[in-house]
Amino acid sequence: MSRKTKIKIFKIILMIIVIFILIGVTIYLIPVMKNLSTEAGQLKFKERVNNSGFLGLLMLFGLQFAQIFLFILPGEPIEILAGMCYGGIWGTIFITISSFIISSIVVFAVRKLGRKFVYDFCDEAKVKKIVNSKLFKNSKKIESIMIILFAIPGTPKDLLVYIAGLLPINPLRFILISTFARLPSVISSTLAGANLASGDWKKSILIYLITFIIVGIFVFIFNKFDKSKLTEDTIKSIKDDMM
Repeated sequence: MSRKTKIKIFKIILMIIVIFILIGVTIYLIPVMKNLSTEAGQLKFKERVNNSGFLGLLMLFGLQFAQIFLFILPGEPIEILAGMCYGGIWGTIFITISSFIISSIVVFAVRKLGRKFVYDFCDEAKVKKIVNSKLFKNSKKIESIMIILFAIPGTPKDLLVYIAGLLPINPLRFILISTFARLPSVISSTLAGANLASGDWKKSILIYLITFIIVGIFVFIFNKFDKSKLTEDTIKSIKDDMM
């Protein structure tokens, strides 16, 4: 059996496991979420979370590991789930620490094993196109580019974790960037999850809207004062390279 075949089988098995966990969590949460608008339902949900203990944390970490390692699903549902289970503050802390650990594993694995490792888990043509694009040719601006990409909602953040291992960027500095530049998205998602657990659906939607507006303003201001048009070129380039 070839290496690529083994990797494909591993990815399929891991995806099946993740899907089953998500189905199980959904089945588990549906009856609970129906009653989240009531105080009794909220107490029951918190009681179930507390009873799950370390196993609950381990399952959530496993989901996030699969999400970053295989980028088979967006990070927001896991961040919302963390907020529902552990609240806005502890949910954010959990996701941040997990992201740091998982991103470190991926980046140093890429540095150690090289391009072949990246191609095993990512589309080879897509990776080559992004790595060789003009976006990452300027080594002095790579860190600024990464901050922008991780701050903007909708960019392929977990693919960028793999690609960073192939770029002339300090691994530790990148890991810190990839961990903390996600914070606006993580905080908004965990707070939205915490409000969902309290039965406040309207506030969850409002938090997301405010976050998107803040990020939009940040990108606009950065682009306004950036003489080299780094933000504008970054957004355009990453969209072109992902097509």
